[in-house]
Amino acid sequence: MAEDSQRINRLASGLAVILDGEDRKESSQRNRLISYSDDFGEQSLERTLEYVFDLPSKTINLLTSQVDANVICSIIKNEYLMHHRILQNIDPCREGVSAVADGSGPYTVKIEESSVCGEFQVIKPPLLVESHAVFSSVRASACVWKGKWMYEVALETAGLQQLGWATISCPFTEHTGVGDADDSYAFDGKRVIKWNLNAEPYGQSWVIGDVIGCCIDFESDEISYYRNGVSLGVAFNGIRKMVPGLGYYPAISLSQGERCDLNFGGRPFRYPVQGFQPIQAPPSTNQLAIHLLHCFSKLLNMWRGERTSHNCMEKLRRLKRYLPVEELYSPVSRGICMELFSALDANAESVEYICWGPLLSFLMDVFRDQAPHDYESLDRVLDILLDFPGSNLMFEHLLFALSYRCKTACIVLRECPYSGSYPYLALVCHMLRREVLMVVWWKMSDFEFLFEGFLSQISPNKQDLQYMIPAVWWPGSCEDISYENSMMLTTRTLSEAIDKIEEKHRDLCCLVMQFIPPVTPPQLPGSIFRTFLQNIILRNRGADRNIPPPGVSSNSVLVSLFTVILHFLSEGFATRGCGWMMGSGTSGGTNIGFLHRGGQQSFPLPLILKNDPHRVEIPRLGGSYSHLANFHPVNVDPEAEVVRWEEGCTDDEGTTITHGGSQKPCCCLSLDANFSRISKNPFRYTTKASQSHCSSIPERTAQVAAECSAGNLNDEMADKPSTSDQSDSEFGYRSVQQMRVVALESSLSSSTLVEEELLDAMLLLYHLGLAPNFKQASAYMSHQSHSMSQLEETDRQMRDRSSGEQLRRLKEARGVYREEVIDCVRHCAWYRITLFARWKQRGMYAACIWIVQLLLALSKMDLVFCYIPEFYLETLVDCFHVLRKSDPPFVPAGMFIKQGLASFVTFVVTHFGDPRISSAELRDLLLQSISVLVQYKEFLAAFESNQAATRSLPTALLSAFDNRSWIPVTNILIRLCKGCGFGFLKHGESSSTSSVFQKLLREACLNDEELFSAFLNRLFNTLSWAMTEFSVSIREMQEKCQMIEFQQRKCSVIFDLSSNLARVLEFCTCEIPQAFLSGADTNLRRLVELVVFVLNHLTSVADPEFFELTLRRPGQTPEKVNRGMILAPLVGIILNLLDASVVTDSREQNDIVGIFTSMDCSDTLISGFQYLLKFNWAATFKGDVHLTKLRQLEDFSSHLISRTVKRVSYEGETESNDDMCCICYTSEADAKFLPCTHVSCFGCINRHLINCERCFFCNATVLEVIQNDAKTCEI
Repeated sequence: MAEDSQRINRLASGLAVILDGEDRKESSQRNRLISYSDDFGEQSLERTLEYVFDLPSKTINLLTSQVDANVICSIIKNEYLMHHRILQNIDPCREGVSAVADGSGPYTVKIEESSVCGEFQVIKPPLLVESHAVFSSVRASACVWKGKWMYEVALETAGLQQLGWATISCPFTEHTGVGDADDSYAFDGKRVIKWNLNAEPYGQSWVIGDVIGCCIDFESDEISYYRNGVSLGVAFNGIRKMVPGLGYYPAISLSQGERCDLNFGGRPFRYPVQGFQPIQAPPSTNQLAIHLLHCFSKLLNMWRGERTSHNCMEKLRRLKRYLPVEELYSPVSRGICMELFSALDANAESVEYICWGPLLSFLMDVFRDQAPHDYESLDRVLDILLDFPGSNLMFEHLLFALSYRCKTACIVLRECPYSGSYPYLALVCHMLRREVLMVVWWKMSDFEFLFEGFLSQISPNKQDLQYMIPAVWWPGSCEDISYENSMMLTTRTLSEAIDKIEEKHRDLCCLVMQFIPPVTPPQLPGSIFRTFLQNIILRNRGADRNIPPPGVSSNSVLVSLFTVILHFLSEGFATRGCGWMMGSGTSGGTNIGFLHRGGQQSFPLPLILKNDPHRVEIPRLGGSYSHLANFHPVNVDPEAEVVRWEEGCTDDEGTTITHGGSQKPCCCLSLDANFSRISKNPFRYTTKASQSHCSSIPERTAQVAAECSAGNLNDEMADKPSTSDQSDSEFGYRSVQQMRVVALESSLSSSTLVEEELLDAMLLLYHLGLAPNFKQASAYMSHQSHSMSQLEETDRQMRDRSSGEQLRRLKEARGVYREEVIDCVRHCAWYRITLFARWKQRGMYAACIWIVQLLLALSKMDLVFCYIPEFYLETLVDCFHVLRKSDPPFVPAGMFIKQGLASFVTFVVTHFGDPRISSAELRDLLLQSISVLVQYKEFLAAFESNQAATRSLPTALLSAFDNRSWIPVTNILIRLCKGCGFGFLKHGESSSTSSVFQKLLREACLNDEELFSAFLNRLFNTLSWAMTEFSVSIREMQEKCQMIEFQQRKCSVIFDLSSNLARVLEFCTCEIPQAFLSGADTNLRRLVELVVFVLNHLTSVADPEFFELTLRRPGQTPEKVNRGMILAPLVGIILNLLDASVVTDSREQNDIVGIFTSMDCSDTLISGFQYLLKFNWAATFKGDVHLTKLRQLEDFSSHLISRTVKRVSYEGETESNDDMCCICYTSEADAKFLPCTHVSCFGCINRHLINCERCFFCNATVLEVIQNDAKTCEI
């Protein structure tokens, strides 16, 4: 083909025009052009046709009639087929394969229904199957026993599937399938193993869109597998020889919900393997079609050559002795197509095969894979094909084939930037600009199935990334410095390829949006795209579950749709012919993206109030829709169907940030050059462990939740991607040809697809498609950070050891850690490339602003707020944290909230306790967002300057400290109270202390004594429970004499939580000491009991070294995690009470020392305080300021120990008193329960009744308590 092109583009010299006298006498009206050279442009008509049809010279006799399509057909049927006799021969019977023929012609390999075990359903003919049973197995209807054979399996899902070969005797059950018997062999890419009775490691992990070639070679007695045309090696050798008719059948086993598309040869293989034949023979017309289309291709090359050599050809035309190719093109091309369609009509079963194979290859050659594409040549071919009656069926198969190619196209680095699905998307977009072809597609029953295929992309596995990103570098690595530039160049090239694919996705979606189907009554633009979106949402309900239901779309489809809609809403529709699409009540032109317009915003309430079929099962903030409709119906005034608000109205006065104001949000700012340079070169500025705001987020669990969203990555891509290498006028976006345009009347506006509707769909697509990807990206970031730390630690140990067996093991470990880091770096780079171009970040940031303002506006409408779908809130929070954690950052941390998202702070602080949000998980999500943000000083400053936060957060936090939310509340409180406790600043640790919120917390506790009392009671109970759990876990590990990883992690987490709870309690004793020193001594007594309880657990450990190891998580050092973390707040509690007692009237305060000495554990008390005095506090904090505090503790300890010794001596000399309380044995039993009359001391009874209103002796309900002095306390 390349040689032909070179010949076409040059015109040889030495042309001689010879006029044959005899011929001139016979026909004076006809001139003939004869060339001495081989160049077709200088040859006569007959020689030109001989060139086109690959015929020997002078095969075609002198043409005496006008050349038309019938003449060309005659040449094909006679001279052409006579010369190419092989095209008339039917393929001989192939030896080594046996199948059941249906009697109508060549056999068709199908699924053998009688072999099905489980339940299979054919989703799309002919062989796209899905398992509807727990484990389903089936064989094909053909077997092989001699030769080399193969079949292909295209994966629609990438779960547990076993693909291979089995004999007819292989048993299939609900638990066993292909590969589970002697004479059956299978490959499972989910678990990356091969099966032949037993499992062994083999191959690579597969992904959705992979095409697995299953090959069997009886010449070598081997079975091998191919993934996307790349050999995975020999899987099995020495397979048993079989006899004719009793060979190996293609066989598969699928777990529930798994789908795959089988191809036994009914269609051309996607990745044929040389030497291996398809089990089903190609149709007899295949070779004829290939040759005819090859002739058509040569004709097109002639026409192209004439265009490129126009001046030379024009001279020949003036001689009137040369028939222009332009005149020759029409009859020849029409004649070729007539013969092609005639052959297809004679063998209707071959249409699909020809369209998927030769015809598609021909069109791709005409169009060209790489830009610049030959649009003109393609249009000429399409014009000819569309003239034939059978073209509709042909184009249906072509669209199927193109969709399949998009689903199975891999990005290849050497083909970039025109790689992956781009060539097929470019071709289909150009085809569908013809209304007739768009109608053909729309009328197909598989319209949506094909649409999803066009939007699909293959995600690379580990081996793919090795080929795509061969050189890997990261900051601080020991790799060759040249790897950095190589990696940057590679990622930039891959980014361009992704940009071009995404551009074609937008072109395709715009074509669908503009399409007006030919139906009555007429529909408006966007109706087809709306229906597609609704059905996608309907089909993917439950896709966010751990086990998605059958039939859900590929994740790449959801991501592609999200990306398309985000670009439309952020960058605008003006250049794409969708100017009719306007938001409800939106003013301004569509040249400004919907998310960036500013001014008055509006949102149609029916989007959230209607119970459309595709949203039936979507949970709402207030519960299920049926529950809300029954118990909280909303009757909205038709005139109030649109909620309106002014942008920035939810921000505090004086800090309003709007798109139209003088202060613009981050998504519309031009950052300084230094920050822009970081964004363009993310690898150079990426930190080793993604520290600070870019640290990875661990997953939330039921007990411990530190972060609330999966992290993400950034990208160095250009601002707005463009795929065209040519000018817009020549190869830019083209509007639909022959597309009707209707005027949009106001009365029909409600039926038009509006931007708010796209926004609603985009949020759900993010929740279903993007959020899992960000979670996976965060996992890779976290693993990368952990592996890099281990790699550095191994390097350090290797430097300390020069030889020996240990050094050898360290080298082996280093190799493992290095490979893990490299793999993580590649995956993180891929996520940067695919998810985070700058325009995507800008759009996501603007979407966050838009949604949070919408939620705040709707929160003022009590019942309407309950109807908001949960995914609005989940997407907002996840997207916010994804942008916050981007690496490198989207904007500096100090600007992130302040310059556009201050309303996010307002929303989370006012709604984490909102009773209208029925889901406790959602309320936790908001609370955990606060917990994450306040740990950074830049974000803490945003809370301090937010009026809603300063007004309601302290009280709301105290109220939210309950059995479910105590962990995030504790994390928030401990960060707000940082810096005011004993030994807080250790090793120069920076603190995010907030004097503003410390003051506000103190005022909240003082102003609402009941609230503070309830909070303090829950704090006491929680700390007591945490230390008990910690003690039990330690004891269990000591008894087993081993440190189990889960138990060790549990101990470490509980110890951290206990230390934080103790710090919060220390803050209470510092800011509100009167709650312990004044009035009843219940609080002080409980506080003292807790201090003694903790000291007892810390000092009574049998194995101190084992105890210290349990406190640390992997990677933590003894300097950072030790007993001082919880001992320091205990000391602070004691010292706070002592300091407060100095300024309090001694006659009105409780006796601190007396309460301590009253504890019935003198030995524990004495040993505990001695341990406190001996502890190495110098390693915990710096500075001399704490030396005075330690001397104060020493004085108190001496006094306390002295009084304790005296009390013990006194009790030994006195006899026991029967009137003593049998609970505490320290006070007189001076009160009794009514009506049961059991007695105890008033202090014990009062403390018990805080948490329980039943007698602790008989469990009877207590109505009142009577003291001996006749005082009555009602319950």
